[in-house]
Amino acid sequence: MKLSDVPVEDKSGAQVNNSQGKDADKASKSPNSSSSSAGASSSSNAANNSNVGTATASNLPEAKQPTAPASGNAPASGNAPASVNAPAPVNAPAAADAGIAGPANAAKVIYFDYDSYIVKPEFQAVIEGHAQFLKSSQRARVSIEGHTDERGSREYNLALGQKRADAVRQSLTLLGVSAAQIESVSFGEEKPAVAGSDEAAYAKNRRAEFFYK
Repeated sequence: MKLSDVPVEDKSGAQVNNSQGKDADKASKSPNSSSSSAGASSSSNAANNSNVGTATASNLPEAKQPTAPASGNAPASGNAPASVNAPAPVNAPAAADAGIAGPANAAKVIYFDYDSYIVKPEFQAVIEGHAQFLKSSQRARVSIEGHTDERGSREYNLALGQKRADAVRQSLTLLGVSAAQIESVSFGEEKPAVAGSDEAAYAKNRRAEFFYK
């Protein structure tokens, strides 16, 4: 018989088996071991959770930052369209319907006597040449400018110059030219053809001139 199998009497008189006492001691120690294992397991789980959180955060896609447009470099401009050649100017009609210059071989100045606005007979052929041109060229327009010499007042000379321009205009309309084609205007003594204060200069300044448009 082993000594551990011998019953031991406690102070209260009950017999206690030594092996049962040892089992009781083991049982009393096992909860601490379980608690320690549970604590270690909890620490391991916490560490795993921490790793999972780290792994989850690392697996998240990075937020893409908007890319700022490159500064300074402007987009390349396309090739400029080829320039279009301007159409060739249309030549003025020939012959009678042409010429802003008026009729060929026709004088463009009519001279007057002193303080007169009567068209002298010697200029009748000039009037007829312009009348023929204007009738054959309905698109032509002419301005008749009346002038005087420097003698007399400015107001008087403006009125005399207008009478001279109107006299030429009337002569043209009597020959069949449309009044709509003729403009008459006076410059008086403001635009002398010849500078001077003698009769030769005066004679050149008492005039009416044709200007075609």
